[in-house]
Amino acid sequence: MVVVMLLSFTVSCSKETKDVVNATYDPEKSYTMKATQVNTLISDSGITRYRIEAAEWIVFGKAKEPYWYFPEGIYVEKFDTLFHSEASIKADTAYYFDKKGLWHLIGNVEVESLQGERFDTSELFWDQKKEKVYSEKYIRIQQEEQIITGVGFESNQNMTRYKIFNSQGEFPVEDTPQSPTDSVQMERCLAVDSLKMK
Repeated sequence: MVVVMLLSFTVSCSKETKDVVNATYDPEKSYTMKATQVNTLISDSGITRYRIEAAEWIVFGKAKEPYWYFPEGIYVEKFDTLFHSEASIKADTAYYFDKKGLWHLIGNVEVESLQGERFDTSELFWDQKKEKVYSEKYIRIQQEEQIITGVGFESNQNMTRYKIFNSQGEFPVEDTPQSPTDSVQMERCLAVDSLKMK
């Protein structure tokens, strides 16, 4: 009786059908690594150069153009060779294209420079290979005594030398009386500046 039951069980098992699912692998959409609550240091040529904080870090290492994706925001701090902070960047979303050495930062981008200046924009590119930071969007620069705004921006990656396009500014004015010669010189300077802008 036991032998008959075992044989019938074996026959019923052999008649089971197996469903095969065709899985497609898209390297552009399939990540090779995913990490959460990231706080890590990154070195370049054996020297610690960056610190990254992110709620989520997704790597698409097999994509045609390999990239990192930070969907929930990122904070990056850049160090000099003596581990002193040179600049920091914060954004709502970020992409890093590994082969190009290019960061694409999107949404509420804030940059703090070594000089204490703060740069705010909606989109920023940081090209590490060219050591250049740039944007085509509206940018606001908060300095110690003035605010400068413009549309379009280029800088070295330490944010110490930069150009602002289509710029405007808010500058403090002292209430000290001016002599007639000072007024004439000021008018000449403004006229020269307006010609340069045109």
